[in-house]
Amino acid sequence: MTASASSLPAAGSDADSRARLRRSVSNTLKGSAGNLVEWYDVYVYSVFATYFESQFFSPEDKNATLFIWAIFAMTFLMRPIGAWYFGRFADRYGRRLALTVSVTIMAGCSFAIAITPSVATIGMAAPMILLLARLIQGFATGGEYGTSATYMSEAAIPGRRGFLSSFHYVTLVGGHVLAQITLLLMLKFFDTPQISQWGWRVAFALGGIAAIVVFWMRRTMDESLASDSIQAARSGQARASGSLRELFVHQWRPLLLCFLITAGGTVAFYTYSVIGPKIIQGLFAGGDAMTGVVLNLLALIVLMLLQPVGGWLSDLVGRKSLLVFFGVGGVLYSGFLVLALPQQASWLPAFAILALGFVILTGYTSINAVVKAELFPTHVRALGVGLGYALANSAFGGTAPLLYQAALRSDKVMLFVVYVTAVIAVSLFVYLFFLKNKSANWLDDAAAMDRRTMR
Repeated sequence: MTASASSLPAAGSDADSRARLRRSVSNTLKGSAGNLVEWYDVYVYSVFATYFESQFFSPEDKNATLFIWAIFAMTFLMRPIGAWYFGRFADRYGRRLALTVSVTIMAGCSFAIAITPSVATIGMAAPMILLLARLIQGFATGGEYGTSATYMSEAAIPGRRGFLSSFHYVTLVGGHVLAQITLLLMLKFFDTPQISQWGWRVAFALGGIAAIVVFWMRRTMDESLASDSIQAARSGQARASGSLRELFVHQWRPLLLCFLITAGGTVAFYTYSVIGPKIIQGLFAGGDAMTGVVLNLLALIVLMLLQPVGGWLSDLVGRKSLLVFFGVGGVLYSGFLVLALPQQASWLPAFAILALGFVILTGYTSINAVVKAELFPTHVRALGVGLGYALANSAFGGTAPLLYQAALRSDKVMLFVVYVTAVIAVSLFVYLFFLKNKSANWLDDAAAMDRRTMR
């Protein structure tokens, strides 16, 4: 049985400090590995959608692309349910166990998609199986985000929380990078018909296999929830742990803040990191698909490497400063990215436009996990972070690619730009007037927060 993170040596001697740092880094790496695989399973869908579309919908169906992205959007409806279930589970029985269960579910669904016969073989049952598997994956992902964000924030030591918790998004973006690398390798060795016929199945199966490996890794992580809290929940003494009533009655203010903080960030994230790469993929689709994949891969690697930089900066200047940077940049730049990127004819300006968008996006992605975790007390932290994120993610994030496709078909892309800009502007208002750079929070100074709550 592994030790609880609550049993870490108390801060004191230099040896104790070094031991705490080593264990914090070890837990961060183990938590990150699982996060990496789960998000690979999420993004392998968007990266390979163009290739497996004909396997689930008839090539003659003019709405096939819209249907593929509708399934992508519908999976986000399950995220709030997953956030509630796994958040409650994690707040009562521990973060580690909840994370282990979620990655197991992701593995099973990836294997199911990989072996599903085509629409030519089993008819409409094929897209129905795809939808069902993705809905279940959406359920697991809803639990993964809140629980992993909570775990990695709790496992990080004070003074380095921003830096260490930023690896939550290093691995989230890293999952997208791995999906792009998988496609790049396939394009190197196989032609497009081969990838459309069976290559995409291999990509999903690889995600399932990796998830099984992570299952064993997560069993060796320290538990970040104190053992007495778990025991109290199991014995029925801690009825407020993971309780929706506790969350909505006593913690509704941080829940609303979590939702509003996420809204602008998630719509920007899916606009920049999903729609942006899809636009580039379309620019170079005519016989030069490799160029588009390489550009997307390089840009996503830039985004991934920027995360620790943003986290480190937040430890120095405060979280609010970075969020305001993102909010202002997102309001000013989102329209340019969406409207100018499709007009590019060469790779350099296309890469520069997307990469600059990722610099702006880092102001949100690098620190959003710890910002949300700092809002909630321990007994509802995983539930609050997960549910607040999932509700905003479902409403504004997962729907963004579908709304963009619909706007593209109806020649109303400017309306989509206005929508994205407005949502980011609302979040910017929250960053400016409802957040503070450095103040007492539930992670670093729970006692001060308890006194503030009792006033």
